[in-house]
Amino acid sequence: MNEVLAALIAIAGGLAGGLVGVGGGVLFVPALTIFLGLSQVEAESTSLLMIVIVALVGAIRQNGYGNVRVREALVIGVLSPLGVLIGVAVANHVSERALQLCFAALALFMAAQLVRRARAAG
Repeated sequence: MNEVLAALIAIAGGLAGGLVGVGGGVLFVPALTIFLGLSQVEAESTSLLMIVIVALVGAIRQNGYGNVRVREALVIGVLSPLGVLIGVAVANHVSERALQLCFAALALFMAAQLVRRARAAG
């Protein structure tokens, strides 16, 4: 693995995470597959570990500003591992191509929703 490229991905992901609340799946997964040559499953798995660290730092900092809704975060945080267990099992039993297409579709859907909300707010 190219350590310099990995460091640049880490900085870009951390910056995006702190600025707009993304980084994990949205930035890290494509960057790991495109620039470091990881498979989709490897990138998703690596990203999951990276997200823990990024999210912890971001949540602590944002909590200091009073921006964390702790009750909702705890409910989602406690229940999410159930979905993760299912998702990991599925990810390891479907084709790489299917995972890539599903990830791309999800990214496009989320982007469309963000554009729609931004237009409605402005």
